[in-house]
Amino acid sequence: MIRNMGAGNITMLVGQKYVILIDAKFPQDHDGIMKIIGGVTKLPVRYVINTHMHPDHAGGNPAMQMAGADIVASENGRRIMAERGAPGLANIAIRDYLRIYLDDLPLDLYYFGRGHTDNDIVILLPTKKMPIAGDLFALYGPYRAVIDYTAGGSLRDWTRTLERVLQLDFDTVIPGHSGLTDRKNVEGYKDYLTKTQDMVREMNKQKKTKDDISAVLKSEFNWGGLEMQIGLDGVITEMC
Repeated sequence: MIRNMGAGNITMLVGQKYVILIDAKFPQDHDGIMKIIGGVTKLPVRYVINTHMHPDHAGGNPAMQMAGADIVASENGRRIMAERGAPGLANIAIRDYLRIYLDDLPLDLYYFGRGHTDNDIVILLPTKKMPIAGDLFALYGPYRAVIDYTAGGSLRDWTRTLERVLQLDFDTVIPGHSGLTDRKNVEGYKDYLTKTQDMVREMNKQKKTKDDISAVLKSEFNWGGLEMQIGLDGVITEMC
């Protein structure tokens, strides 16, 4: 894992002939990433797999392409980046499933549905029983829910998507931003999202105001400025 506090995690997989990266952080992180890779191996980066299209995960794509890497992403993620004029579009796009081999190591790429966005990919290392979850499961504590409705996100569907993730065979998991953790924390996150749904739905039934709902999301569900900015209106509408 290549980590810093300002961007999403990178997972680096080193084979006999090349390197696969999962995510690419921001453009300004590129030189530091390459320095870390160079301290491990002199092999080239062959593939960069984007867990989703947000720039703290995919912003480094153009520099990786300049270095000769192919970009792999979901079809939805590629579409949204193209619509927004974002550089670094994937040249390999998946709809539901793709398997890539790094030597004898299989990587299973799944698109399970909407959640943080409508283009989140989970990458499972089946022989290691380890998924790389991206921002479908970003933080193991305290839990938060960044729902980007402008990129097709959905609180309602997020729990269903995580149910599909939890059908995979795994013990440990790499989240989108925090450190290595386990299945129990993914289950806990699904429960957190379910409680968030139930609370907003119930407050809507009680005709509570937007400010009332916002206050509970802040006090009981750890919502901050980013969550409010991109998720509050969408959650209230979706949980009617």
